[in-house]
Amino acid sequence: MQFEAVIGLEVHAQLKTKTKIFCSCPASFGAPPNTHTCPVCLGMPGVLPVLNKKVVEYAMLMGIATNCTIAGNSGFARKNYFYPDLPKGYQISQYELPIAQNGHIDIETNGVKKRIGITRIHMEEDAGKLIHDPSRPYSMVDFNRTGVPLIEIVSEPEIRTFEEAGAYLRKLRSILRYLDICDGNMEEGSFRCDANVSIRPEGTAPFGTRTELKNLNSFKHVEKAIQYEIERQKDVLLEGGKIIQETRLWDPAKNCTTSMRGKEEAHDYRYFPDPDLLPLVIDDSWINELTKKLPELPDGKKERFIAEYGLPEYDAGVLTSALELAGYFEACVKEFNSPSPDKRDKYLHEIIFCQKRAENYFLGTKLVSNWVMGALLGLLNTEGKTIEESPVSSSNLARLLKLIDQNVISGKIAKTVFEEMAETGKSPEEIIREKDLVQVTDVSAIEEMITKLIGSCPKEVADYKAGKTKVLGFFVGRIMKETKGKANPEIVNRILKEKLHQA
Repeated sequence: MQFEAVIGLEVHAQLKTKTKIFCSCPASFGAPPNTHTCPVCLGMPGVLPVLNKKVVEYAMLMGIATNCTIAGNSGFARKNYFYPDLPKGYQISQYELPIAQNGHIDIETNGVKKRIGITRIHMEEDAGKLIHDPSRPYSMVDFNRTGVPLIEIVSEPEIRTFEEAGAYLRKLRSILRYLDICDGNMEEGSFRCDANVSIRPEGTAPFGTRTELKNLNSFKHVEKAIQYEIERQKDVLLEGGKIIQETRLWDPAKNCTTSMRGKEEAHDYRYFPDPDLLPLVIDDSWINELTKKLPELPDGKKERFIAEYGLPEYDAGVLTSALELAGYFEACVKEFNSPSPDKRDKYLHEIIFCQKRAENYFLGTKLVSNWVMGALLGLLNTEGKTIEESPVSSSNLARLLKLIDQNVISGKIAKTVFEEMAETGKSPEEIIREKDLVQVTDVSAIEEMITKLIGSCPKEVADYKAGKTKVLGFFVGRIMKETKGKANPEIVNRILKEKLHQA
């Protein structure tokens, strides 16, 4: 029997406000335990919550950016459950009246584009954090996180594979970071995901019994947990068993999910409207004002990169996947294409009116794209660093690429210079000067070396003239070895072909 998965994701994004959602306590991460608390977020008797306007604006921005309808009237409810990190005995959330509904985002996996619906986006407060003592049977509670503002983004159950789940999450995180309303740090818990997974026989409509997966603190863990859970449920059904509706934890050490508890339904939380908070009324003028403030988002930036820089769709997608990476690329392109002051007016005139110059401009941006996506991202992945932590600045990378474009150094030598730049932080010019790496472009000097080489290799010359064109690589290698890799490869190849045909 063939099965298909039905996956829905619930994403909690911590908003980058200075204070909590219902009080003036700082919402920052990393303070000593229980230092960012007050009677309101600790749920003391007689206190009243006051809604943070910035939280509402951030939630609206995310709703607009994900094509949701912003509700003119929404409201808060109490979600009742007991847990030690919940001081009031309930969580203030939104239930029947969320702030945004019926949106969507577009994703792409393996070259296939797909639209994933967003059921709702609602605001709520975070709970505290339990800290378990490893040496004693005790748990401590840190209430600093209690009352920190969250938005929960609930997808439609339209995701079918773990790859689609990963693409959806990365796209959501990218939008949040472009809006600058969430830092998206999964390790610190400011971007968290729960996955609801079920399977059903292919071609059938009813959903199967779902399980909820928790403890997913990285994209890799989300994808692995969903992949494992799909296979686990298939095995259970094929062996004649039944799927139990439950919450399961992902164990990254064992690469498996384990049962945590039975899954609650909405009625278990006994939702009812919070009597301490007024209904939230949002007029069209406020929505229009925020819509105008919306920055360029990933999809829009990707389209601009394709049109403005002549990049392939794949390159544009990678470079716009993170706001900081897109910024690095554009800064590098700007530096790479900036002419010297005395030539600026002529250069700009040629950019507009000369097709050849326009072609060179696009070739330049592709060169930048190749190096950012290849050497730079490869280095960052190896060292486990983000683009903000790059040891090679956009200015230094652009200067290195200019030296390639100006035939000062070859692409091969540039890789050596790049590695040295990453290790030392030195400029490319400084490294080239210190190591005497300037490319040999003297045509007469290269001709003299090639003439001497051809005269000393009659067998290889005869092989080349007999049609064994791969022998050309032998000659190129010998010249490059003699010049310690500094000869201009284009000049070497051109002169070699000319001399060999004449031999």
